[in-house]
Amino acid sequence: MLHIRPVVPEIIVFAMACVILLADLFWKRRFKGLMYGLTQATLIAAAVTAYGLRDPRARVVLHGMVVQDRLSTILQIAIFALTAIVLAYSRTYIVERGVFRSEFFVLALTGVVGMCVMVSAAHFLSLYLGLELLSLSLYALIALQRDSIPATEAAMKYFVLGALSSGLLLYGLSMLYGATGSLEITRVATALAALPRHDLVATLGLVFVLSGLAFKLGVVPFHMWVPDVYEGAPTAVTLYVGAAPKIAAFALFLR
Repeated sequence: MLHIRPVVPEIIVFAMACVILLADLFWKRRFKGLMYGLTQATLIAAAVTAYGLRDPRARVVLHGMVVQDRLSTILQIAIFALTAIVLAYSRTYIVERGVFRSEFFVLALTGVVGMCVMVSAAHFLSLYLGLELLSLSLYALIALQRDSIPATEAAMKYFVLGALSSGLLLYGLSMLYGATGSLEITRVATALAALPRHDLVATLGLVFVLSGLAFKLGVVPFHMWVPDVYEGAPTAVTLYVGAAPKIAAFALFLR
């Protein structure tokens, strides 16, 4: 049981996302206020759980895939709190625009799971899985207004550039694995420090990895998709995209 303690908040959020999705299916799109309340309650419960399971010592679990330390705990709580604030602030808007649907809350929760995986990743594979889960949730959120041409266009642009950045990231990871023999972040850092200063494979691998991550997160100079996406997406989604994922981006580059 101890080895899954660090991922209990993510399990709670993902399980409740599945519950909300199934409840919406059986209740035939009624009780939307209850779905919203369940989403907010899930975020609060996950934040309380993360705080209760905090550990001052850094522990790496799940075969080196996840790290639990003060940084991951603080940032997970910040992600839960910021997402809850964003949903509360945008409730009136999504009701007026016809986006007050369970799909919105489910995608927001799955995006939160992706962000939490990112901030607690100790391995490049878990980092990539969290990043892709967040990206797929954002693609769908941006295109949630199916009748809106700007929203559909923004989602397509984001999807195409996201696919390109995924290719860059995976290619860079393969080069890093070839140069260092590992994808654990700490081992990669140690191996890179021991390599010759001008090792071409390792240098290109780092360039591709950083470029792919910068594309995903809209970091200058890989931010050409940001204006179109922020303008075309519903304002509530723009608020979500521009808020909580930045915390995950901060943790990602800090790791």
